[in-house]
Amino acid sequence: MTPAAANGIWPALPLEQWEDTFATLHMWSQIVGKTRLALAPMTNHWWNVTLYVSARGLTTGPMPCGERTFEIEFDFLDHVLALRVDDGTTRTMPLVPRSVANFYREYLGLLETLGIAVRIWPVPVEVVEAIPFRDDRKHAAYDADAAQRCFRVLEQADRVLKEFRGRFLGKCSPVHFFWGAFDLACTRFSGRRAPMHPGGAPNTPDYVMHEAYSHECISAGWWPGGGPIREAVFYAYAYPEPAGLPEASIQPGEAYYHKQMREFVLPYEALRAAPDPDEALLAFLQSTYDAAADLAGWDRKALERRGEGRWVPHRS
Repeated sequence: MTPAAANGIWPALPLEQWEDTFATLHMWSQIVGKTRLALAPMTNHWWNVTLYVSARGLTTGPMPCGERTFEIEFDFLDHVLALRVDDGTTRTMPLVPRSVANFYREYLGLLETLGIAVRIWPVPVEVVEAIPFRDDRKHAAYDADAAQRCFRVLEQADRVLKEFRGRFLGKCSPVHFFWGAFDLACTRFSGRRAPMHPGGAPNTPDYVMHEAYSHECISAGWWPGGGPIREAVFYAYAYPEPAGLPEASIQPGEAYYHKQMREFVLPYEALRAAPDPDEALLAFLQSTYDAAADLAGWDRKALERRGEGRWVPHRS
């Protein structure tokens, strides 16, 4: 076990041990995320809908509601959902084992007590089984320890992804959390338009993907796993995928191209076992970007810091 794994910096998070909690949290995060979707002004590629890693969990950041401002935070230290308004008013609801239907009902009640009127589409997206929130009594698990460990992984992934983001001068997303798929992501853009995305995400209108992938991009992030990948992974992909990308040489040695997902993946457990997890993750992020950007013919000298090819880290 590496020092990073031993001291909990990158805690264990086996999917099979918290899958029910993950599924429930996924639905809760969609309810809160849809609130931001309803209130925040549209931003390219749906950047207006995301959540962000905070010092305690996941937050919407400030959202406008008329002339008022409020924010919502999943606090995975005290295990509460906190709603804070600019007049100093705070409302909380406990994060405990409860159904999505129960969470949704109490959440709407808290918004009402704060005088916040918002209309959201009450059905989840990007999932195969889209049970309306008010009817979802299937998802009702909450393992506080697992939720907190998930937060710790997001916290560390956010930190390293932000370091990687700083190497790029071109258009780049923030490091942000997409509640549709429950993943933390950072996306770089070449500046060129992309062919129209074919869509096809489950229970999601195609126009959502058309907007998300309107321009050429290379994206990377962290995901707890699911479907054909039964473990947490870091991932990287390009849209459109350039010819030859699946055969590209990447780092570290444990990373590989997943044919069904059409993404490079680095198993989270392999990262935890690395002598230096930060360096292993940066190697994965950089090598997958290098391969995709070169094969796609990106103008790397114009897009990357210092105006020259591959990144050479500065050490003070």
